[in-house]
Amino acid sequence: MMKLGGTIIAAAGLASAFTSPLKTAGRIKHNILHYSNSICTFDAEDFAGKTGDWPYTDADLNRLDNSVDTIFYDEPRFVTHIDDGAITALTAFYEEEFTALNKDKLDVLDLCSSWISHLPKDISYGHIVGVGMNEKELKANEQLTNHFVQDLNINPDLSQFEDDSFDVICNVVSVDYLTKPLEIFQEMHRILRPGGVSLMTFSNRLFATKAVAMWLQADDIGRLTIVASYYNYSADWKSIEALDIKEKQPLPERPPTAEIMKNPSLGLAWMTAAGAVQKNNEGDPMFVVKGVK
Repeated sequence: MMKLGGTIIAAAGLASAFTSPLKTAGRIKHNILHYSNSICTFDAEDFAGKTGDWPYTDADLNRLDNSVDTIFYDEPRFVTHIDDGAITALTAFYEEEFTALNKDKLDVLDLCSSWISHLPKDISYGHIVGVGMNEKELKANEQLTNHFVQDLNINPDLSQFEDDSFDVICNVVSVDYLTKPLEIFQEMHRILRPGGVSLMTFSNRLFATKAVAMWLQADDIGRLTIVASYYNYSADWKSIEALDIKEKQPLPERPPTAEIMKNPSLGLAWMTAAGAVQKNNEGDPMFVVKGVK
């Protein structure tokens, strides 16, 4: 067993996947207490094995519902799977990351895509390609320039794309459903351009019957570490970083009682603002594990 962030993670192969638990857990806990956007970075020494190893068992990647995903996703779901606050945070994070790449035009691959990709509009794009499960959802996605219907849990091969094809690969709240993460992360590394980024995001909402077993047994820190380990074991990534992109906002200062008594509208304005901040803070969290090729 390995203790991370105060929670024991005991999936069959998970305990053997990491090393230096006290150093990693301490670093993560320190940054969370300071509400840092960057939770931690991962080095090769944080993991028990090297690139090319694979510590996970079939039991770790088992699911409550092992039926083919084409059945589950047969009907389109034109809904958002995270709340508005999380979507806003994600789009703002994308804009920051995309701008930092300093490219005239960005080629983006949206893995496990659907009818919306949450990409910022004020960015110059080349190709935006979606790979997803439902044709109707993908056709409805106005940001995509091309799309492929593909069940990555049956066929993780992305041979339709040449080496070094994309600047960015995104995956929004779907990494927990991947049953062949090693093959997929290897393909992601192959088709990213040098210096390109992979952004795997997740929240606390999921279809529990379709998530892999070790994901259900882990807390947020454990899940960040699981995704980081997918990077570590799949290829030689330049860097791996875990981030919390949904920072809590401070409550507005309450006006003095005497001022509220003189002008009751001040109290109403404060309650309205405080309620909005509280709603944002209590909404869906949003985490990212970023890999740079």
